[in-house]
Amino acid sequence: MTMSALRGLYAVTPEGLPPERLSALVSAALAGGVRLVQYRSKEASADLRRSQAAALLALCRASSAQLVINDDLALALELGADGVHLGRDDGDPAAAREALGPKRILGVSCYGDLAAAEAAAAAGADYLAFGSVFASGTKPQAPVIPLELLGQAKRRFGLPVAAIGGITLDNAARTIAAGADLLAVIADLFDAGDIAAVSARARKYQKLFD
Repeated sequence: MTMSALRGLYAVTPEGLPPERLSALVSAALAGGVRLVQYRSKEASADLRRSQAAALLALCRASSAQLVINDDLALALELGADGVHLGRDDGDPAAAREALGPKRILGVSCYGDLAAAEAAAAAGADYLAFGSVFASGTKPQAPVIPLELLGQAKRRFGLPVAAIGGITLDNAARTIAAGADLLAVIADLFDAGDIAAVSARARKYQKLFD
């Protein structure tokens, strides 16, 4: 695992796009400097998820970036992806760590729960995800957590911290200042408009980490 990938913009794919459009958007994000992508699809069929993830993995490989699969350890292992991200109901982090081995990425959603973060860290997580840090259109019912929790978790567990939920270029800098190593972004990146706009927005996010 390249730990340097665990800092910067974490591009999380949007739902419901045609495969060609999804690939074009992810290519644009990679051209803008993204080095960590999460393939997230809760709605597509198993066959479509497999083909989309395989296509994105090829794009990431060509850009020396890494691909994490959301909520599908079996698919990550089948494709040889760089890791998996688990939510509250997505499986046992310790079992995922054992299956992945020591070199692939294991991310775990901790929401606003430091006890869950402690368990994830003990299970071998490589990064801990917290959110929503702001009101989110992707998950409008998700509770908003205090930004201070990011720094608390970073100090307590000594692991990279990912912030997710409602992140935009307007609030990204203070999220990083609060302790975020990764900014997991869907809408503000991929809803940017045309392909060039996605690349430009990715560059703006990445510059915040310089």
